[in-house]
Amino acid sequence: MNSDMKFNIGHYEIGTNHTFVIAEIGNNHNGSVERAKKLIDLASDVGADCVKFQMRNIEHVYRKKTLDNSGDDLGTEYVLDLLRRFELTAQEHKEVFEYCQSKDLLYLCTPWDFKSIELLESFGVPAYKVASADLTNLPLIERLVQTGKPLILSTGMSSEIEIRTTVDLLQGHNAKFVLLHCNSTYPAPLQDINLSWLSSLSQIHPLVGYSGHERGIAVSLAAVALGAKVVERHFTLDRFMEGPDHAASLEAHEFSELVKGIREIELALGDETEKKLSQGEMINRENLGKSLIASKALKKGHIITVEDIAVRSPGQGLSPQQYKDLLGKTLCRDIDIEDYFYESDITEDIISPQNYSFTRPWGIPVRYHDFKQYHSMIQPDLFEFHLSYSDMELDISAFLQGPYKCDFVVHAPELFSKSRLMDLASQSEAYRIASVHETQRVIDITRALKAYFPKSKRPLIVANVGGFSMDEQIEKSKRQKYYTTFAKSLSQLDMAGVELIPQTMAPFPWHFGGQRFQNLFVDVDEIVDWCKKLELRMCFDISHSRLACNHFGYDFYEFSRKIAPITAHLHLGDAKGVNGEGLQIGEGDIDFVQLGEILKEGCPEASFIPEIWQGHKNSGEGFWVALNKLNGIV
Repeated sequence: MNSDMKFNIGHYEIGTNHTFVIAEIGNNHNGSVERAKKLIDLASDVGADCVKFQMRNIEHVYRKKTLDNSGDDLGTEYVLDLLRRFELTAQEHKEVFEYCQSKDLLYLCTPWDFKSIELLESFGVPAYKVASADLTNLPLIERLVQTGKPLILSTGMSSEIEIRTTVDLLQGHNAKFVLLHCNSTYPAPLQDINLSWLSSLSQIHPLVGYSGHERGIAVSLAAVALGAKVVERHFTLDRFMEGPDHAASLEAHEFSELVKGIREIELALGDETEKKLSQGEMINRENLGKSLIASKALKKGHIITVEDIAVRSPGQGLSPQQYKDLLGKTLCRDIDIEDYFYESDITEDIISPQNYSFTRPWGIPVRYHDFKQYHSMIQPDLFEFHLSYSDMELDISAFLQGPYKCDFVVHAPELFSKSRLMDLASQSEAYRIASVHETQRVIDITRALKAYFPKSKRPLIVANVGGFSMDEQIEKSKRQKYYTTFAKSLSQLDMAGVELIPQTMAPFPWHFGGQRFQNLFVDVDEIVDWCKKLELRMCFDISHSRLACNHFGYDFYEFSRKIAPITAHLHLGDAKGVNGEGLQIGEGDIDFVQLGEILKEGCPEASFIPEIWQGHKNSGEGFWVALNKLNGIV
């Protein structure tokens, strides 16, 4: 390697045969200075070269509307809830920094905003880490370059074009930096890591490393073998603690084994010719990334100027890298302060709802906060209310007036407060009872909604009922007791006036932006058998089931024929591979013409909604595209 590429962090020279090992504590201290110090002690004991934390001034990272919980996605609400509870104060960060000095252990930190940079500069940190979520945040990176300190940049959630754009900026400033290959899901599935892409990354910039979120240590070892000069792994006291990063972290005994390792390398090697964003990365990019938003209210016909644009989280609008493409464009719509800009504001191609001719009841998914907007745009047969745990605390009358002439469906939260997933099949009795309690609350809310929709006789409640595991799938012979536990939970629910319908599941669901393993309501023969035993009908999630068929080698259309007769409701979205979920119609593996014929015969009266990943963005653009493509087919 060219010696000009090497640089020092403390007394470590980055780019030599010594791999710089970072113990990423992040927010795994869960807001406790004493826990942070214990992690520092352990990191020193297991041989880490440095520890790294994260620092945010939340008011400068997120837009005010997001902080007020006025309309963002469930994942963003979850992230903000944890950040508010688990962040250290400025003084606590200073205390932690000084403790690292006393232990002769390097302290590094990831600043997420300008205010945090100012504070860290007062500490005298030797280098800065840039999170994957900020790789496209050129203003932040330029400010970091001005400090003159070396930079370590993770490249998760970004395409090759985006990486090259940021590298061009850094090289233009003669910055000293290293790029870390990263898959930003927690934990990351082995098949998504694509470790071979390290070679392509080194063609963009010769000094590369690896930031890992996979289970175990073998893949990190393989990264070193492939040329990584920096390895970063999350570090925790207990992988089962509350918080999004613990499950993807190493405990002390695992970290001490990092230099030994065993092989999981073959599963991790991918196609080095293309960098792909996995579904989990797209989820986390939406929650953690940055967007271009309106700095003030703008009217249709306005020509966009520099003063009209700001950069804020979450990453649900136009990428900050399209900043210049937006300048000089004429707005084709009114836009409120802090609303996102979208691709259609550049292309001036706005997609609107049309007149549809479906042979079955149809609707669209909504949240309380956007129901009024969608109800003014379109009159479907039903609306499907997707609830978050914070929605369950809201006063319905603040969002709905009624009476409405259409029907409705409720989609129960899969995530409840304190980072609890709904699991009516949990083998922990206390956890199961808590899930029953929360599910009963959803049922009670559904009954309350009936007052606004007098047409509805027995509204459906779509639920992901649980039966997941963290590290591997449960053997088929052991799944019986989980279904039996679910049956027990059903018997304890008062479901008068409503109908709970489990959702068919994918084998690798995304929880908190990371992969888990799903065990119940995946296999079609089990589904049919248990629905008969429990007198249940199903929500047939087309995308989920296609992913299950792809993974297990089932015939998807035979699966569809078996499930259709017990289907009460449909979620329609395309799918690809084993975790490409919620794709736009026609962009995945499903032949919707063939599927449509099966559904017309097997469940002609089942209702449906389009369930497209981020379909609600830009006033439902993804939904309208899907409905246009499905028109006349289902």
